[in-house]
Amino acid sequence: MKLAERTELFRRLAAIDPAPTTELEYTSPFQLLVAVILSAQATDRSVNLATHNLFRVAPTAQAMVELGETKLADAIKTIGLYKTKAKNVVATARQLIELHDGTVPHDRAALEALPGVGRKTANVILNTVFHEPVIAVDTHIFRLANRLGLAPGKDVVAVEKKLIKAVPAVYRLHAHHWLILHGRYVCKARKPECWRCVIRDLCAWKEKNDVQPQP
Repeated sequence: MKLAERTELFRRLAAIDPAPTTELEYTSPFQLLVAVILSAQATDRSVNLATHNLFRVAPTAQAMVELGETKLADAIKTIGLYKTKAKNVVATARQLIELHDGTVPHDRAALEALPGVGRKTANVILNTVFHEPVIAVDTHIFRLANRLGLAPGKDVVAVEKKLIKAVPAVYRLHAHHWLILHGRYVCKARKPECWRCVIRDLCAWKEKNDVQPQP
């Protein structure tokens, strides 16, 4: 995809939603970190339902440690892999207290050293909390990058590196959210709604012209 096409692609997405953000609900960097850890292989909606009451009881790292792994697991049992996630969240909260005074660090290495936190989660925090122009590649972004021809790659790291180069600098800060939301609501995995896609003419996907609205 040429620079002019990439620029037009993000111009259109920006026109629809000038200030996109995560759909996870939170009121502090710690709560967002917990929500992102819980969101692995789960929908944002399911995470929000679970954290609605959880964050009232345990809004801080100290409160989360005091809540404990067993009670946390019970609070998030509607989410997949909840036992492993409960273990990671409590361990992360404890590490934040011991190493970072209970706050979320503005440092990639420190973030990725936290239990249950990988590169994608670290990128979400760096982008959403600290406003760094990084891109967290999840399943939606990986699919779009390849389907659109925007930044094709065989794995998430390759796609991330290509996206950083492909996305015009003026759009890089919000690119992560624009692509996720477009993949979640329009360019879906199984039933992409190409007929209402604002960037259809820029898309390289060969099957786009065969996709029709459902009766």
